[in-house]
Amino acid sequence: MIFHDTLSNGVRVVSESMEHFRSVSLGVWVDAGSVCEDEKESGVSHFIEHMLFKGTEKRSAADIASEMDAVGGNLNAFTAKECTCFYAKVLDEHIGLAADMLSDILLRSKLSPEDIEREKGVVVEEINMTQDTPEDVAHETLCTLLYEGTPLEKPILGTQETVRSFTRDALAGYMDRLYRANDIVIACAGSFEREKLLSTLNESFAGIKPGGGREKKAGAYGAGRRVRLVDKDVEQTHLCFSLPGLAANDERRYAMLVLNNALGGSMSSRLFQKVREEKGLAYTIYSYPTSYADTGYFALYAGAGRDKAAEVARLVLDELALIRKEGFSKSEFRRAKDQLRGNYLLGQENTGSRSSAIGKAKLLLGEVMSEEELLARLEAVSEQNVAAIVSVMLDEQKLCASVVGKLGPEMKQIESMVKG
Repeated sequence: MIFHDTLSNGVRVVSESMEHFRSVSLGVWVDAGSVCEDEKESGVSHFIEHMLFKGTEKRSAADIASEMDAVGGNLNAFTAKECTCFYAKVLDEHIGLAADMLSDILLRSKLSPEDIEREKGVVVEEINMTQDTPEDVAHETLCTLLYEGTPLEKPILGTQETVRSFTRDALAGYMDRLYRANDIVIACAGSFEREKLLSTLNESFAGIKPGGGREKKAGAYGAGRRVRLVDKDVEQTHLCFSLPGLAANDERRYAMLVLNNALGGSMSSRLFQKVREEKGLAYTIYSYPTSYADTGYFALYAGAGRDKAAEVARLVLDELALIRKEGFSKSEFRRAKDQLRGNYLLGQENTGSRSSAIGKAKLLLGEVMSEEELLARLEAVSEQNVAAIVSVMLDEQKLCASVVGKLGPEMKQIESMVKG
């Protein structure tokens, strides 16, 4: 059963009891990500995520690690375009420790200038590492191409220049603006007693200031066929195609999940079978949908040798054209739905996955569905529903691509295919 509560300072709490588990997962979701940052702040949300583990008024960085390790738990965080999440997973008997540690790093981190200077080097190396990973470059380049000139264009990690400019005042000021009660959701899933949980959270997180509630900054999928080439001396050519997707609260998103699974979201999908199994042209090929508050995109990725990249691109585009013309078979449709159901139910056997799902939904959508509701909506997807979104999501006039590899005739050939 899912519970919705509010702490005395206005922080929203969403929790789901999973009675037969011994673990409990607690997550603090903050409505602060790269879309909130101005040009000079680029990367500050992610940098703060790093800094909150560097020590508090009562715990050193070593204490934070050792206290959680001592009970066999896990404490971590991540930053996304639209949010930041700090989370812990422990045995149910240690939920008080998890709440205390999460509130400690959020409310009492030292943000010492010395630690800030040291962490700048770490994050710069993280940026360098991403730039050395051509698959990551392809995905990031695609996003900047699709959302050029909008808040979604900004990279989560920021740039070396912005990261090196951060000061304690800048970090503290950003947190004071955005780490407010109306911008925070606490999610809990697993073994807990509701009243005891709320009492613990009210005590631990009382220091969160009231107010907040930032205005959402919109981003829209750009018009026209576009391509961006990145010259990089690597063995493979990395192809990332994009087509229009759906916003996170679009009712058609369940049909989109079925479409994705049948096209490139599984080993039995069209693209995997055609490009890897039948033709042997690529080791990695897959598709995925990305949804934001008010927009989204549908991406297809493949990595292939330079001499095979153009052929892979042609196969992908031909397969998209075939689906626009003929759709999917009944067996493909049924298999995609069954796979999604099985994958979802298997994921539900992890309190961390469930806490993450309900926390993100509460923060970004304002609504949380139960397992029964979600499965019912997935099962209700018909072949006609999927066919109806094919013309929207596989619109060839909105095809975009990023291509990362050694610049040559093959990449130019792919560019011509995309531009039409």
